[in-house]
Order: sequence, then C-alpha cells, then structure tokens
Amino acid sequence: MQPEPPPEPYAIGIECGGTRTTVITLKENGRPSPQAELPAANLRLIDDAYLRGMFETIARRHPHPAAVGIGMAGIRTDEDRHRVRRQLWSVWPAAKIYPTDDLESALEGLPEESDESEAHILIIAGTGASCLGRDIRGREARVSGWGHILGDECGGYGIGLAGLKILVREADQIGKPSRLLQKILNNRDLKSPDQLIQWIQTASKTDIGDVAIDIFSAWRRGHAACTALIEHTIRHQIEDAQACVRRLESPSRVRFILNGGCFSRQKAYRAAIAERLEKLSKHYTVASGLPNGALGAARLAWRKGASKRTRSKPESEQDASRRIPIRTSLSPTEERHPKSMSLDRLSIQEGIELMAAEDARLPPAILTQTAPIEKTIRWVTRSLKSGGRLFYFGAGTSGRLGVLDASECPPTFRTEPELVQGIIAGGDTALRRSVEGAEDSLAAGISEIEDRNVTDRDTVVGIAASGRTPFVWGALTAARDASAKTVLLTFNPHLRFGRGYKPHAVICPDTGPEILTGSTRLKSGTATKMILNMITTLAMVRLGKVIENLMVDLNPNNEKLRERAVRILSTLTREPPETTLKALEANDWQVKRAYRQLQVRRTR
Repeated sequence: MQPEPPPEPYAIGIECGGTRTTVITLKENGRPSPQAELPAANLRLIDDAYLRGMFETIARRHPHPAAVGIGMAGIRTDEDRHRVRRQLWSVWPAAKIYPTDDLESALEGLPEESDESEAHILIIAGTGASCLGRDIRGREARVSGWGHILGDECGGYGIGLAGLKILVREADQIGKPSRLLQKILNNRDLKSPDQLIQWIQTASKTDIGDVAIDIFSAWRRGHAACTALIEHTIRHQIEDAQACVRRLESPSRVRFILNGGCFSRQKAYRAAIAERLEKLSKHYTVASGLPNGALGAARLAWRKGASKRTRSKPESEQDASRRIPIRTSLSPTEERHPKSMSLDRLSIQEGIELMAAEDARLPPAILTQTAPIEKTIRWVTRSLKSGGRLFYFGAGTSGRLGVLDASECPPTFRTEPELVQGIIAGGDTALRRSVEGAEDSLAAGISEIEDRNVTDRDTVVGIAASGRTPFVWGALTAARDASAKTVLLTFNPHLRFGRGYKPHAVICPDTGPEILTGSTRLKSGTATKMILNMITTLAMVRLGKVIENLMVDLNPNNEKLRERAVRILSTLTREPPETTLKALEANDWQVKRAYRQLQVRRTR
C-alpha cells in the first residue's frame, strides 16, 4: 500500500476591514479557495484577546499553513505590525508571517492581467478611507487612512456622521425631523432625534457607517443637502488621488483601482468618481475589476513572509532549551538577604539605612565589569556611526528600563527615535501592566528581531536579571544569527551557555541578594539603569554630541529646554544670552550649529 503524499503547502490570506473579515487559502502555484467571512476587525478598535480569538477561529479550519498574510485596517506603525505578528505567531508558530495594512494587500490583490507598466493608485472607500499609490519602480505614496477620529471623511463612517450632523441641524431649523431623518430613526428603533445622542455614543464605527446607505440613497433622489455632502466627498476623494500621483512625481500613465463597500455597493458613486478621474488626463484609466485583498495578503505571505529568517518547523522543547543557558546554581537575586530577614519589623529609618547601604555596593560591583561595558560602548558607537541601531530587549522591569533609556535619547541627544529602541515583552501594554506569559515566548523574541531587519550593523543588548528570560534569548540568538553584536546584561553569574549561543559580551555585576527577596526592581534595577546610562551617554559623547560636559545636541522642544540651550551656548561662547538666543533662533534651535556659527564669527 502506497503511503499518502504529504499535503501540499498552502498560505492563508486574511483581509480585515471595518465591515467584515475575509479569509482564503492559496497554494503556491494554484488558485485560491472560496472565500469565508468573519466579523469586522480594525486593529484600532479591538484588543489582543479579540485578535487572537479571530486567528484561533481561522486555525480550526486551517491549522497548518506554510505562510499567513494579513492586510488589516488600522495597521499603520511598526508597533502595530509587531502586535499583530505576536498574535499570529502564537497561533501558527511554524508559519511564515507577513502582517501589513489593508492597502498593501489590496494593491497586491489586483487581477493578474493588470498592466505593470502603469503606476497604480488604490482608492479605498469602505467604512474608512485611504489611498495608496505605487509606481513601476516600487515607490509608494500614502494619503489619508488616519482613522475615524482624524480622518475617514470619504468612507462610510465619515459620510454617515456628516449626514447625521446635517440632518439634525436641519431638524433644529424647521422644528421637526425631515422624512430622511425620520427614516434613519425608524430603522434604528429610535423614537426622536434626542435619542440619537445616546445611540451615537455607543454605536460602533460600522453602525454609523451604515447611515451612509441612506445618505447615498437620498443623493440619488436629488436631496439637496445630501447632494452637497456627496459632491464634497467626491472632490475630497479626487484630491487625495491626485496627491498620490504628485507624490509619485507625476507618472505618465496611471491606473486607478476603486475598492471598498462605498464603491462595490454604490454603483452611481463609483461611476461619478471614475468619470471625473478619467477626465483629468487622457493617461488616466480606472480599472473595471476589484482587487481581492485576502488574495493579496496570501501572495504577500508567500513572497515576503517566506523571506524572513523564520524556522521551517516549530522547535522542540529540547531544541529551544539549547538557546537558554543552564542555571548551575540559584541566582543571587533569588537568595534571601541575611541582613533583611527582619525587614517586616524594621523601623522606617532602619529600612532606609539598610537600602541605602545596599545601593552603595553597586558602583564597586559595576566597576568590576568595566571591560565588557567598554566593549559594548565601542560596539554601540560603531553601530550608530555606520547607520546601525542599538536595541534593548527585556521583560518586566528590565524591559521598562530599556524603553526608558531609549526614549530619553531623542530629547537629550537629538537622535531619531529609530536609532535607539527599547523592546519589552508584551509590547507597550506591558509598560503599564503585566502581560501574562509574554516573557516566556522564545518565538516572540525571534520575531521582534526579524521584524526589525536586524543586521551586522546593529548592536542588541538583552537585559535579564536571572539571565534566562526566553523572550530575551530568542532576541539574542536571532540577532547573533543576523551577525549583530550581542550583549547580555544580567546579575546571575551561575550560567552555563550552550555551544554557539553565548553572547559576544556578558555584563554581570555581583550585586548580591535583594533586600526584598526576588524583587529585581531594587538593586538589579538600579544597577541596570546605571549601566544603560553609561552605554548611551558615553556612546553619544564619542559621536560628538557633547562639548566639554554640555549636551550640544539636545532637542529644545519646551521652555525649560530652550532656557537650557541658551545657557549652554552662552557658557561655551561667553556671549550674552541675548546674542545666543538670536543665534539659536536663526539656526532652528540647533545648539551645535549655532555654536559653530558663533565660533566662525569670532575667528573673523
């Protein structure tokens, strides 16, 4: 009897919008499966539990994909993509993952016969609204997509909300609801316009977007106020599309693709926008077909997800454990401190004296680690000089301290936020409250490194008081695989590293047991902050961001810092504050540039 051949690999494509979620499967060189639908999912409007629950629902039908791509409304930043990736990875740990926004997936889901010699401008008008343009060289331009609070004027939500405002104002002026407003009230079981106040406070984005159906209907019948509203929306939509074209440096041939419920369900609206776009230039055409965002997400998963340095299959517990060092003895941070055995009975003064005495032990302990700290500073300096970055990875207190140090670099040294990054297990939520189990995910640490495209120009510092946090070790070993310099900051000297997994440097001061057993936010946390201060401050000094002991690259973005900038420049140049203030204003408040200008004047 012949054994059954293994199942053919497939990708899952997921498109999430404000109205619904669509799912398909796609074999690498085959046709997509029939589409399935789930409820709406805009990343800005759902929590992680909803997100994971949706993925688990899909996984019950499709448990073993080779790749998973998702195009999701609400994804805008790297942190958004990391958030989605973490949940995807937790459900499909063996799959290649590619999360993006619903614009990129829709643009990728164009019909196969689409002409690749044209620039493409995708105009989305669903519950929300946005534009994405891409030219033949792959350059992109994005317009709108700011969500329902700042944007969405051209989507169903924006049209529905604007229509309600017009109709309630009209009701105020004539003293009673119009026939159109009364119809909208009746459809929602509301007895008077006053009840709209409570309804709109609890209505979902989709609920308000549904009002646009009535506004479009009234527009087609010639309702004056609704006609003015839809005309305004059409003009706004055209302006966004033209902005995309201009930002792509006005390509010679442009094809517009109209996508979303406002176009698929409102044929007259689609026709009006298509007609006006094509009248703008003889080189403009409007595609007749609609893109398939779920198909585009699946295509992206095959092409871009597969290029990630992910594992081809889940690691066994034994394989994963090789990454994490073996603990040969209990970490000092977990031992009981003999001097604090009666902590609960000490007076407040005695407690203060004990804690202060223990903290005084930290500088000598740190100085024993001068050599690895110096190496780290040299590596960080080299990284930042060569266009690389410094990453801190940690969980709990360690992660928060890394984020804190990274966030203080832009105002202190005028660095770009991407130059020094702090990544905490569990994401931004974990900065304020515990995210259960986040630090135990080796895969999440690996994923964070892959998402950020870490290379040999970068330096990655893992912070773990115990030295064994899986999230940190996932990041460190993936960073080493990417040829980045890796550093472990720990307070546990009792570690034995697996072959090939020891970081390039280990910083391990002996700070001894904590006053409160196991509470590493105390001495370990204080020592961590001191060491991170050394790393970034001395690296920035070597990068020329300090003259004498003055920060000449600070970002004076408030009154206190502007006063400091004036004092710094006056101290360095011995010029009166009136002169240095004028120099700073003339140089866009860049202290170093103003200093050089004043130095040049002196030499003349």
